[in-house]
Amino acid sequence: MRSKLHRLTVTEADLNYVGSISLDPNLMEAADLIEGEKVQIVNVNNGERLETYTIKGTRGTGQVCLNGPAARRCQPGDVIIVIAYGMMTLEAAKTFTPTVVFPDTDTNTIL
Repeated sequence: MRSKLHRLTVTEADLNYVGSISLDPNLMEAADLIEGEKVQIVNVNNGERLETYTIKGTRGTGQVCLNGPAARRCQPGDVIIVIAYGMMTLEAAKTFTPTVVFPDTDTNTIL
């Protein structure tokens, strides 16, 4: 695990979008996520796990929108965890500290 946004509340689900998860750039920056990065989404409400990629949503809104097929697995109000993984040498992994962010679950803002 390279970084994690722990317990975000889904604000939107847009089935007719091409795909991905739209995140408030404030959340992305706090977790050191970049646009287009592959992430795993874990839905706390229903146990679903899926992989997608990040895109920048609307800054300052707490936006967490599952797009495309992912909209069938996460609905507004669901609590999710967004996890990014990275590859590194064994030596680097031994001293690596992941970025873990615990946003306010009600507003998806950084505490």
